[in-house]
Amino acid sequence: MSDFSISYEFFPPNTPIGREKLRAVRTELATTAPEFFSVTYGAGGATQEKTFDVVAEIAATGSSVAPHLSCVGSTREAIGALLDRYRALGVRRIVALRGDAPSGFGAGAVGEFRYASDLVSFIREHSGRHFTIEVAAYPEFHPQARSPADDLAAFAAKVRAGADRAITQYFYNADAYFRFRDDAVAAGIEVPIIPGIMPINNYAQLARFSDNCGAEIPRWIRWRLAAMADDAAAIRAFGLEVVTDLCRRLVAGGAPGLHFYTLNQAEPTLSIVRALT
Repeated sequence: MSDFSISYEFFPPNTPIGREKLRAVRTELATTAPEFFSVTYGAGGATQEKTFDVVAEIAATGSSVAPHLSCVGSTREAIGALLDRYRALGVRRIVALRGDAPSGFGAGAVGEFRYASDLVSFIREHSGRHFTIEVAAYPEFHPQARSPADDLAAFAAKVRAGADRAITQYFYNADAYFRFRDDAVAAGIEVPIIPGIMPINNYAQLARFSDNCGAEIPRWIRWRLAAMADDAAAIRAFGLEVVTDLCRRLVAGGAPGLHFYTLNQAEPTLSIVRALT
């Protein structure tokens, strides 16, 4: 594992049982010496305080942690205050996103930041170089982008605004990542682009997530998973094989790290990480 980094994403639980489970998951994943843990931030900042509480708990263990911040529904004053709170905890990394408005939000709920590049610029204005800033990238391009060229331009704007690194949306086609990386380099974008990895553990859940975010599940994978129906063990075994092979190809092709979307579960991700060592 010395030639590439790993990191893990959590979401803030809604219940005491969920929080206790996440502590156990984090403890298990910490045995792999990740570069950092990240914690998501709900649509329109819906989980802001829950995110802060999880971040504070992780920071107290001495692990590096990166809270998500999003534009939707945010003001400069509120984001500035939150950055100060995170700085006081010793946090040195932020994931800056445009974010999606929760259902029922109107156009006026966008807030004072229209694009993620605006948020990145403000973080630099407010906190200088204190935070390493991670932003999102889309190898299969953002579903709301008018074209791949427009999506690449949006990515470039975030880097010009001060982003240090990028974490991609998950994907299962390694060529999409390599093409995006090469296009970024050709456009003069030289920040590390970390592939986002989604373990396959539940087909119905994966299909729902992918339909919502625009991530493509290759047809042959969809067919194989659909044929397994409710055979959970077969789905897990097939998913482990597919995603581990994807990770091996990405690392062999020069990906500087892997960022796992854990869904607050340890075993699916740990199985992949162990298979890579």
